[in-house]
Amino acid sequence: MRKALIVGINDYSFGSLDGCIPDANRMYNSLSRDYDDSPNFTCKKLISSEITIDIPTLKENVIDLFSFDSDVALFYFSGHGSEPTDTSRACLVTQDAKTFNEGLELDFLMEMANKAKAKEVVIILDCCFSGAVGNSTFIKNISTLREGVSVLASSHHTQVSKDSLTGGVFTKIVCDALDGGAGDTIGLITVASIYSFADKLLGAWEQRPIFKSYVSKMIPLRRSKPIVALEVLRRLPSYFKLATDEFQLDPTFEPEAEPKGHDNEKIFADLQKYNRASLLNPVGEEHMYFAAINSKTCALTPLGKYYWQLTKDGKL
Repeated sequence: MRKALIVGINDYSFGSLDGCIPDANRMYNSLSRDYDDSPNFTCKKLISSEITIDIPTLKENVIDLFSFDSDVALFYFSGHGSEPTDTSRACLVTQDAKTFNEGLELDFLMEMANKAKAKEVVIILDCCFSGAVGNSTFIKNISTLREGVSVLASSHHTQVSKDSLTGGVFTKIVCDALDGGAGDTIGLITVASIYSFADKLLGAWEQRPIFKSYVSKMIPLRRSKPIVALEVLRRLPSYFKLATDEFQLDPTFEPEAEPKGHDNEKIFADLQKYNRASLLNPVGEEHMYFAAINSKTCALTPLGKYYWQLTKDGKL
């Protein structure tokens, strides 16, 4: 079971926002289904246009998310964040915010995440000062997060997060990553690959995403369309008995060369797919076409050897 609580708050009596509800809707759409429309996360969405999201409501739903056994429990928040001060702790700001009681404290959120019954916990925050989640009093008072917890925050604890009419900059990047931008060759997307995707897009002078994780295995948050279909990848060992082997080509592999319609053309179609996915390169030629025409070889790249080994070991 994979559960996600998705929260978006636009409607504050002070400093209303525009993009948080669109953020939540987009995150809901990205997480609830994989690329092929198969079910992914069972999502519960709380948005301020449909319900008043005060401290008790948000706290009750966070407790509910983390109190029941599941494979993955994911929490997403888009709204105001409050900066930690000498007199108050960093919070996810709710609609009933008051001085010294702005919302759900990040300390409480992290404590619940650390005690969660879910095997894996992922927290994604798109709000100002969200990086404070990594510097919370709770985190400082324990040696580590418990195994299986990952946190992805939109900005450093001293930074604001950019918002627009259509949504936050960070959430757009996260959803683009979930929609395939951060997918590996077989389409798997993890919180680490999302961070890497965001890290490259957000420059040194912009808001800086924060990533904190203690995991022994990176679970996929979503499946995007594979660059190479699994059934094609699984044929790698049939073409390369050893990962270090080179595959001999000749003109019969190239569909435009004579004789046309040769059985080798089907093999060449697979090899071309490997080449486009950076799993294989021609040896001594720039393009696969010339490698075939000139009877050269092709060889696996380091990435190709990695997938060859996974296939050989029966892990794909």
